[in-house]
Amino acid sequence: MANTFESGAAVKSGYYLDAAGWAVHPVAHDGERLPVGRGEWRRIPTLAAIALTPILGLVFLMFLPVIGFALATQAAVQKLLTIFRASAIDLAATVGPGWAPGEAHLTGKRGEEAAEKDAPEAPGRLDDLEKEIDGKRKA
Repeated sequence: MANTFESGAAVKSGYYLDAAGWAVHPVAHDGERLPVGRGEWRRIPTLAAIALTPILGLVFLMFLPVIGFALATQAAVQKLLTIFRASAIDLAATVGPGWAPGEAHLTGKRGEEAAEKDAPEAPGRLDDLEKEIDGKRKA
Protein backbone atom coordinates (compact mmCIF):
# COMPACT_ATOMS: atom_id res chain seq x y z
CA MET A 1 0.00 0.00 0.00
CA ALA A 2 1.19 3.49 -0.76
CA ASN A 3 -0.27 5.00 2.42
CA THR A 4 1.21 2.43 4.85
CA PHE A 5 4.67 2.99 6.34
CA GLU A 6 6.89 1.07 8.78
CA SER A 7 8.09 2.62 12.04
CA GLY A 8 11.21 4.73 11.60
CA ALA A 9 10.57 5.38 7.89
CA ALA A 10 11.30 8.80 6.36
CA VAL A 11 7.99 10.30 5.16
CA LYS A 12 6.48 13.45 3.71
CA SER A 13 4.92 16.05 5.97
CA GLY A 14 1.41 15.33 7.21
CA TYR A 15 -0.41 13.30 9.86
CA TYR A 16 0.13 9.60 10.43
CA LEU A 17 -2.02 7.17 12.43
CA ASP A 18 -0.70 4.09 14.24
CA ALA A 19 -3.80 1.90 14.65
CA ALA A 20 -2.00 -0.60 16.93
CA GLY A 21 -0.92 2.09 19.39
CA TRP A 22 -3.87 4.46 18.82
CA ALA A 23 -1.58 7.39 18.17
CA VAL A 24 -1.61 10.26 15.69
CA HIS A 25 1.86 11.65 14.90
CA PRO A 26 2.38 14.92 13.04
CA VAL A 27 5.35 15.21 10.67
CA ALA A 28 6.27 18.87 10.08
CA HIS A 29 8.89 18.58 7.33
CA ASP A 30 9.47 16.21 4.44
CA GLY A 31 12.08 13.55 5.23
CA GLU A 32 11.39 13.38 8.98
CA ARG A 33 11.13 9.90 10.42
CA LEU A 34 8.17 8.26 12.10
CA PRO A 35 8.63 7.15 15.71
CA VAL A 36 10.56 3.91 16.15
CA GLY A 37 8.64 1.02 17.68
CA ARG A 38 6.08 -1.59 16.86
CA GLY A 39 3.26 -0.78 14.48
CA GLU A 40 2.30 0.32 11.01
CA TRP A 41 1.65 3.95 10.25
CA ARG A 42 -0.98 5.17 7.78
CA ARG A 43 -1.07 8.63 6.29
CA ILE A 44 -4.39 10.31 7.03
CA PRO A 45 -5.89 13.62 5.87
CA THR A 46 -5.66 16.67 8.14
CA LEU A 47 -9.43 16.74 8.80
CA ALA A 48 -9.32 13.08 9.87
CA ALA A 49 -6.45 13.84 12.27
CA ILE A 50 -8.39 16.78 13.75
CA ALA A 51 -11.43 14.52 14.24
CA LEU A 52 -9.50 11.49 15.54
CA THR A 53 -7.35 13.25 18.14
CA PRO A 54 -10.19 14.18 20.56
CA ILE A 55 -11.85 10.78 20.03
CA LEU A 56 -8.65 8.93 20.92
CA GLY A 57 -8.18 11.18 23.95
CA LEU A 58 -11.77 10.53 25.07
CA VAL A 59 -11.31 6.77 24.73
CA PHE A 60 -8.12 7.03 26.81
CA LEU A 61 -9.92 9.04 29.51
CA MET A 62 -12.79 6.56 29.60
CA PHE A 63 -10.52 3.55 30.02
CA LEU A 64 -8.01 5.17 32.39
CA PRO A 65 -10.12 4.45 35.53
CA VAL A 66 -10.72 0.88 34.34
CA ILE A 67 -6.98 0.41 33.93
CA GLY A 68 -6.43 1.83 37.43
CA PHE A 69 -8.98 -0.53 39.00
CA ALA A 70 -7.54 -3.49 37.09
CA LEU A 71 -4.00 -2.73 38.27
CA ALA A 72 -5.16 -2.21 41.88
CA THR A 73 -7.06 -5.51 41.81
CA GLN A 74 -4.05 -7.32 40.36
CA ALA A 75 -1.79 -5.91 43.08
CA ALA A 76 -4.24 -6.98 45.82
CA VAL A 77 -4.58 -10.49 44.39
CA GLN A 78 -0.78 -10.83 44.15
CA LYS A 79 -0.46 -9.78 47.80
CA LEU A 80 -3.09 -12.33 48.88
CA LEU A 81 -1.40 -15.08 46.89
CA THR A 82 1.90 -14.21 48.55
CA ILE A 83 0.30 -14.44 52.00
CA PHE A 84 -1.38 -17.79 51.25
CA ARG A 85 1.80 -19.16 49.68
CA ALA A 86 3.78 -18.22 52.81
CA SER A 87 1.10 -19.84 55.00
CA ALA A 88 1.20 -23.02 52.93
CA ILE A 89 4.98 -23.19 53.21
CA ASP A 90 4.79 -22.69 57.00
CA LEU A 91 2.12 -25.40 57.27
CA ALA A 92 4.18 -27.83 55.23
CA ALA A 93 7.18 -27.15 57.45
CA THR A 94 5.21 -27.93 60.64
CA VAL A 95 3.58 -31.07 59.24
CA GLY A 96 6.76 -32.49 57.75
CA PRO A 97 9.13 -34.59 59.85
CA GLY A 98 11.87 -32.76 61.67
CA TRP A 99 15.47 -33.29 60.74
CA ALA A 100 17.57 -35.21 63.23
CA PRO A 101 21.26 -35.83 62.59
CA GLY A 102 22.04 -39.50 62.08
CA GLU A 103 18.47 -40.51 61.27
CA ALA A 104 17.55 -41.98 57.93
CA HIS A 105 14.11 -41.12 56.56
CA LEU A 106 12.42 -43.03 53.77
CA THR A 107 15.45 -45.23 53.10
CA GLY A 108 13.98 -48.54 54.21
CA LYS A 109 16.64 -49.03 56.91
CA ARG A 110 15.69 -49.61 60.49
CA GLY A 111 17.39 -48.29 63.59
CA GLU A 112 20.28 -50.15 65.22
CA GLU A 113 18.31 -51.30 68.28
CA ALA A 114 15.56 -52.89 66.19
CA ALA A 115 18.11 -54.66 63.99
CA GLU A 116 19.85 -56.17 67.04
CA LYS A 117 16.54 -57.45 68.48
CA ASP A 118 15.49 -59.20 65.31
CA ALA A 119 18.92 -60.65 64.46
CA PRO A 120 18.83 -64.45 64.35
CA GLU A 121 21.01 -66.40 66.74
CA ALA A 122 23.60 -67.71 64.36
CA PRO A 123 24.91 -71.02 65.68
CA GLY A 124 21.79 -72.83 66.94
CA ARG A 125 19.19 -71.59 64.50
CA LEU A 126 21.35 -72.02 61.41
CA ASP A 127 22.19 -75.60 62.38
CA ASP A 128 18.51 -76.42 62.82
CA LEU A 129 17.68 -74.85 59.46
CA GLU A 130 20.48 -76.80 57.75
CA LYS A 131 19.20 -80.10 59.17
CA GLU A 132 15.65 -79.31 58.05
CA ILE A 133 16.81 -78.58 54.48
CA ASP A 134 18.87 -81.79 54.34
CA GLY A 135 15.91 -83.79 55.57
CA LYS A 136 13.64 -82.40 52.87
CA ARG A 137 16.23 -83.07 50.14
CA LYS A 138 16.63 -86.72 51.12
CA ALA A 139 12.92 -87.33 51.35
